[in-house]
Amino acid sequence: MSLADLAAAAGIGKTTLHALELGEGNPTLSTLWALAAALEVPLGALLEDEPEPVTVVRAEEGPWVDGDSVHARLLHRLNVRGSVEVYELEVDQARQLSEAHLPGVQECLVVTRGRVKAGPADAPVDLGAGDSIHHQAAQPHLYEGLDGDNQALLLMIYNS
Repeated sequence: MSLADLAAAAGIGKTTLHALELGEGNPTLSTLWALAAALEVPLGALLEDEPEPVTVVRAEEGPWVDGDSVHARLLHRLNVRGSVEVYELEVDQARQLSEAHLPGVQECLVVTRGRVKAGPADAPVDLGAGDSIHHQAAQPHLYEGLDGDNQALLLMIYNS
């Protein structure tokens, strides 16, 4: 797709698109959504490369995009062909070892309060509020609350 065709499809100026292509400029959330729609890719594809097998994003990391009233930080890109379950967790100050799930199952944990040790059993990571981890869950993994009041969101991703 040419620069002119992409600019027209996204409804933005060629000069603006050229500046973004050169890494100059600070696109708004609406501009990025328009580009993603024109390219028929997820928004996250414009913000981050393909994820590693285990990725940890700290509270101060990750690309931010701003709109008029929404300010968003990309935590993880999850490629899904199946279903996603979302759980609110309270994590006690005890260690829980979870057995391996079926192949293809992924977990994405976002700590919302306190501190939690989580991830593959052979390489768990200490996470604080705002930190997150994404990993393949077809291996033993653990959860352990490190403070008195620990909460998190857990996404269980089942690929079909």
